[in-house]
Amino acid sequence: MYPAERHAAILAGARDGDGALSVAELSSRLGVTPETIRRDLAVLERQGLIRRHHGGAVLARRSAFEPSLQRRREGERIERAAVARLVVEQLPEEGVVLLDSGAMTLEVAALLPHASRLLVVTNSLPIVALLGGRPRLTVLALPGRVRAVTQATLGAWTVERLSGLHADVAVLGANGVGLASGATTTLPEEAEVKRAMLGISRRRILAVTATKFATTSFHRAAGLDEFDQIVTDDGLDPDTVDALAESGPELLLATT
Repeated sequence: MYPAERHAAILAGARDGDGALSVAELSSRLGVTPETIRRDLAVLERQGLIRRHHGGAVLARRSAFEPSLQRRREGERIERAAVARLVVEQLPEEGVVLLDSGAMTLEVAALLPHASRLLVVTNSLPIVALLGGRPRLTVLALPGRVRAVTQATLGAWTVERLSGLHADVAVLGANGVGLASGATTTLPEEAEVKRAMLGISRRRILAVTATKFATTSFHRAAGLDEFDQIVTDDGLDPDTVDALAESGPELLLATT
């Protein structure tokens, strides 16, 4: 059996089952050594099709659509709150902080201390509404086309406004994360805003729940090595933890 045939058989077997892949079972079924199966799984992981863990792998979930902000806020509340608290601990007491749009950054905004004197720049209308009334904060809302599903501004106006700014910290979310695929999102326009935020920031934080590491979305926004810190929860599997530790950014795990 050629490698391409094995890869197809591996994926087909996972889709017909519960999505889990065992090295031992695949080795027996396909009549090859466990080392061959591990090499096959490494290839499939680089393609963003699976996510490896100890003893096997699981199918990577691909996001064909983007759930509404409200639906995302309803899921993983405990994990998201834990990650957001840890992110807030990394922020300065004063300075300029960029907050990307999304459920995670909205949680970060909600947890900012009321005594904070930050200047917050964001393309998230819900964050503007949440923080706009705080007297000690300065909030700058980025212009642009408003996307209904995320209530985020994006497009040429947003990117152009960012191009003249300089920030101390950028906090970005993602729809999916992979060792090879990096931080991914649903639209090229969303990715452009994220890249613009990364480009003007002295320190860059990727904040996501651990389940995002089993998901690949449509468009790559940035490689993981473009971040200074990755903050996620302690549900991340050990193999991914080890791989991220070697990828460059500082990895912080929030206790749930």
